Amino acid sequence: MARRPLLTALAGLAALTVAATACAPQKEDTSADKTPVSAASCTKDKLKLVKSGQLTVATDKPAFEPWFKKDDPTNGEGYESAVAYAVAEKLGFAKTEVKWVTESFDASYAPGQKKFDFDINQISVTPAREKAVTFSDGYYDVQQGVVTMKNGKFAGVTQISELKDAKIAVQVGTTALAAVRDQIKPGSQPKVFNTQIDAVNALKNKQVDALVVDLPTAFYVTAAQVDDSKIVGQLPQSAGNNEHFGLLLQQGNSLAGCLNQAIGQLKSSGDLAKLQQQWLTAAAGAPVLK
Repeated sequence: MARRPLLTALAGLAALTVAATACAPQKEDTSADKTPVSAASCTKDKLKLVKSGQLTVATDKPAFEPWFKKDDPTNGEGYESAVAYAVAEKLGFAKTEVKWVTESFDASYAPGQKKFDFDINQISVTPAREKAVTFSDGYYDVQQGVVTMKNGKFAGVTQISELKDAKIAVQVGTTALAAVRDQIKPGSQPKVFNTQIDAVNALKNKQVDALVVDLPTAFYVTAAQVDDSKIVGQLPQSAGNNEHFGLLLQQGNSLAGCLNQAIGQLKSSGDLAKLQQQWLTAAAGAPVLK
């Protein structure tokens, strides 16, 4: 598929990043139907779908890396494309039975009738969104990414302990701030900024050695905001951070229970972790710092 012009794409990504990732901790998702479902009720012929015999999945256009590859959700490459097809397989759908449709990010969580069975688009579960739509259980727990300049003093770190002497920028009131204090425990207090763009500019202007933001934002910072920057790694999931992405459905959609079952199977089998390793850690260059 042809990509939109770069400026349009980056503008769309900026809007997506701001909207999609809520840096402050969010409460656990309570909107999806948590009633246990039987395996029989989740077979393909029993599902209530937009179109019988077909799983209709939505995402935005452009579809950005590393969540998708080559702006093509249908190829199964990129983390969210791979997750969508893995969930579809658990529900009994062949790849040819998955139909992708375009849905803008902002429109996806607006109330009302949906033209898709579920939307997958880096959508954080928030109380406000839960009033209008239903979410599945989380398929990605948002972790914090550490960004430095490529030629910076800390560009080659592989362990958290190596960041203790770094001057680190964070945004006030975010899970990133908590992660820096609780996990990195730097020798000097992190430099706390009122806005994310101020923290980003501090790195760009070399006022700090590193920037800590949620990983989806870190991908955007390195791709579009700060030239010659890199993600040196991501921090392990911390106990106080329960922000996560969920599959989005029309409010009250009973399919949520079956999606939860599929996600649960992918988690317990280790397949979801393997997909994260493949597309977010290895391919995207964001190893977990030890």
